[in-house]
Amino acid sequence: MSTAEPATAPEEEDFPRLREMRWWDIDPVLVLERTLFPDDAWSRGMFWSELAHARGPGATRHYVVAEDAEGTLLGYAGLAASGDLADVQTIAVAEAAWGHGLGSRLLTDLLRAATAFECAEVMLEVRVDNLRAQRLYERYGFQPIGVRRGYYQPGNVDALVMRLTDPANPAPSTPESEPPGHG
Repeated sequence: MSTAEPATAPEEEDFPRLREMRWWDIDPVLVLERTLFPDDAWSRGMFWSELAHARGPGATRHYVVAEDAEGTLLGYAGLAASGDLADVQTIAVAEAAWGHGLGSRLLTDLLRAATAFECAEVMLEVRVDNLRAQRLYERYGFQPIGVRRGYYQPGNVDALVMRLTDPANPAPSTPESEPPGHG
């Protein structure tokens, strides 16, 4: 397991279940990645590289998947930590699971991991045209701090840069208030 223990609390053992992402999850993750982000999907190598830093002493990454009772992948999320700063690398939720609070659960898990990594701040980039994800992050206390022009390629879409200054005490949303979509 990574240094940042998966944060699935016993009361959250209902499905979808969150668990540590492993190498055998890469293929189903890629299917979802390409469905949700067809123009700027991560490659297999990018996921392998991230997972290589997610286990053992000195781990600096935390990746989880969400699966239903049959083991079908419904979402995934990842975080990188360096010193007292963490960066949300990715959050994705299958369209069939939109609007049920899974994005909130995944983000909560990442923030718990950031706290376990002893990070004082969490940063992220989100597409300027992904308003649903922006609203999710804002509900957790993320504040916009800048724009990265042309960050998402090849579509040349800008990224809104957001920061949370206290990951141990976010302003969590409730599943009922979460809009459909993915982060």
